[in-house]
Amino acid sequence: MNVSDWASRTTGERIKYLRRTAELTQTQLADLTGISVATVQKAEQNKGELSIGYLLKLAAGLRTDVAVILGQQTPRHDMGLEARTALRQLADAVHDSALGDWQGIGEPSGLDDLTRAHGLAYEAYWLGENGQFSNLTAKILKEGRSRYEQVSGWEREQLGRLLASTYQAAASNAILLGQRDLAFAALTSAHHLSAEAGDPVLSALLDSTLSWAYLRDAKVERAMMVAERAAARIEPSLSKAPGPELLAYGRLMISAAVAASRFEKGRGEAAANEYLSRAHAAAYRVGRDKSLYGTYFGPTVANTEAVGIRVALGDFGRALKLEKETNLPKSMPKLARNRYKLDVALAQVEARLYDKAGDTLIEVGLDAPEWVKHQALPGVIGRRLAKVSTSKVHAIGEIIGVPLIV
Repeated sequence: MNVSDWASRTTGERIKYLRRTAELTQTQLADLTGISVATVQKAEQNKGELSIGYLLKLAAGLRTDVAVILGQQTPRHDMGLEARTALRQLADAVHDSALGDWQGIGEPSGLDDLTRAHGLAYEAYWLGENGQFSNLTAKILKEGRSRYEQVSGWEREQLGRLLASTYQAAASNAILLGQRDLAFAALTSAHHLSAEAGDPVLSALLDSTLSWAYLRDAKVERAMMVAERAAARIEPSLSKAPGPELLAYGRLMISAAVAASRFEKGRGEAAANEYLSRAHAAAYRVGRDKSLYGTYFGPTVANTEAVGIRVALGDFGRALKLEKETNLPKSMPKLARNRYKLDVALAQVEARLYDKAGDTLIEVGLDAPEWVKHQALPGVIGRRLAKVSTSKVHAIGEIIGVPLIV
């Protein structure tokens, strides 16, 4: 089945197909997702528009992505050869390295070479280059774990940190591709290595990724609590000079705020505002955008994430006001920049700035054509735009190579 065939089905038909493929009844899917049987039935009959909250719950219950339900991607077994190859390489590396299977690699690279490869892997991740990322990550995990078992002392400690960070990157990539089981496996290995290295900051940053994994699995409350507890463990004293703990704390406050903003309407707004306020305070003290173990935090992250949080809370006017006040530095990672722009496009379409929303969506699609296929928001934005002009939405879909509506 190709993307065109999958996209030509209605959303209800896709949900029904995925449910039957998973050998679930409507009642079982309702139990898995926590939504009513009536809602599942309405979804399969295309009665009414599904909110992003319901889409997330259905995707979690069906073990897929929202983008698959909306027809932007085909189901995983219908991935293109290149994407399947990269994903298989990543999965093999995560599992084989954890199990001690690194046959055929010969003499493993040293710490310096692995460190350089680690930097290149994160660069590929932030550029959305999945093939390059999987290739580098596989080498780091297999050679790094082999080397890790051969050395001791300082080098072993440094390798442990490097490997934990690489597993974290693998988990993040797996989450983007809808492979949450793989993400949890990678994070389990990362936590073991981080604990052995005795690095509380790295452990906290791993929980930021774990929070994201839970969020994509529609476990919103757990996502918030994981981030909140990790932040509490490393919260720095105001009397201390800004250090790695402050960066990790700020990143975790963002994770908690994002999760809180995804609660049912009204439930999480106060918590989201409180977490976001703490994140801004941390960003102010950090002073400038910084990266630690491949994780970014600083004023730009706090400002751009605030826009997405306002969008999730339905405060589109405030989101657009913040967008006008936010400058994006050239150093901002490509994926982070485009994720932010999708939030802006959603705010624009909700504010009935249809032309601007379309232009923003095109800008993202042309800048990150592969990455955008794995995102849910283009389909949501496309359906909003279709209420004004279906022909324009079809045209946008043609330009960016993603079917936005049937």
